[in-house]
Amino acid sequence: MFDKVIVGSEEWCSFPGLGLPAIKARVDSGAKTSALHAININPFLKDGESWVKFDINPIQNNTKTIIHCEAPLIDKRIVKSSSGYREKRYVIKANLQVGDTMWEVEVTLTNRDSMGFRMLLGREAMSGRLLVDPEQKYLLGQPTTEKLKEYYSTNDEPKKGLRIGLLASNPELYSNRRIMEAGELRGHEMHFLNLKYCYMKLDAETPEIHYRGGRVLNDFDAIIPRIRPSMTFYGCALTRHFEALKVYSLNSAAAISQSRDKLFSLQLLLNSGIDIPTTGFANSPLDTNDLIKMVGGSPLIVKLLEGTQGKGVVLAETKKAAESVINAFKSLNANILVQEFIKEANGKDIRCFVIDGKVVASIQREALPGEFRANIHLGGTASVIKATPEEKRIAIKATKAMGLKVAGVDIIRSSKGPLLLEVNSSPGLEGIEGATNKDIAGEMILAIEKNFKI
Repeated sequence: MFDKVIVGSEEWCSFPGLGLPAIKARVDSGAKTSALHAININPFLKDGESWVKFDINPIQNNTKTIIHCEAPLIDKRIVKSSSGYREKRYVIKANLQVGDTMWEVEVTLTNRDSMGFRMLLGREAMSGRLLVDPEQKYLLGQPTTEKLKEYYSTNDEPKKGLRIGLLASNPELYSNRRIMEAGELRGHEMHFLNLKYCYMKLDAETPEIHYRGGRVLNDFDAIIPRIRPSMTFYGCALTRHFEALKVYSLNSAAAISQSRDKLFSLQLLLNSGIDIPTTGFANSPLDTNDLIKMVGGSPLIVKLLEGTQGKGVVLAETKKAAESVINAFKSLNANILVQEFIKEANGKDIRCFVIDGKVVASIQREALPGEFRANIHLGGTASVIKATPEEKRIAIKATKAMGLKVAGVDIIRSSKGPLLLEVNSSPGLEGIEGATNKDIAGEMILAIEKNFKI
């Protein structure tokens, strides 16, 4: 017992291996797990081992001072906070120094902007080493303001790159990880902004966007919206608010909104002179027979307007099957499109990736045997293909018609020539980068740089 170090309810400590010479901790024997404030948390492989890199603002209420850290990843764990919120966190091991004593501890990584301390020291880390006097604070001393400036002086230098936010939902997705990496490699300050953690202040004089815990997000140069379909309404609202704050958005909220509306997007494409498969749309089930005739009869495709990535797309091979599918959807008050089936495409389509008015890569996607539509998400395959000049022209024209800077344009080859299927405002990078070995994420960052003339 007498070998243990007595500490107060608040103490300054350090993580020498992470490059953190001083960080203030709340000492809490009621908490089992220790936690360290971290943002931009991204797992990666290093020499075949799992690691995680993350950024820390070590000083409370100071987001300008940033320490870039990386450590071996030992676990992913569900942690329940004092407020009852359950969160999956990455767990690392690091050497912790408290006073003159140093030992290895397990620490979970989480955004603690809403907390009063950048670190929480839990009982597992203290066991056998520390005793807590809850009436005391800083029994082991605390650094002066001048000392803190000396510790972190190099991090107060102005950054030469841009401050870019990736507005998305899952930091572990390949596409999101690659965009973060590409931005960092080009010297930009990249921040992953979870859509669900953002909220808005609508005010004529001081409009703001806040992040969980109250952090204000108004100081970004640019954002890259990667909005999943289920978050389209809220994601576009956030993007519009960033735009109102004069933050450059790689794809605008208006462009994303109209590209997600399948019917409206097809009408825009037709108005721009772009050919699509013959398509029908009706509100009443009473019009089913004429709707089927309108698109050339069976077999035909039935699509949910809200579907994406191959979901909500059905091939009806006979007239009876078509009637059943259409009427079933209608009975659920679902909005559907009916589209002619291009048999000669043989389950293949062309994905052209367009960035800033140029096709930067193209692949052919092929459906699994027995499937009618190519989709990598559903197990299809991708191979490099050279798009024809006409296909490139269609892809660029379609992207412009949607008002998008970045788009994945899907084209099908038919006996009538190339037909446009869909324009995706948040196209995935894994299939096209894997097939072509091109740095698509880097091209996206270059498009932002071009806007800022850097």
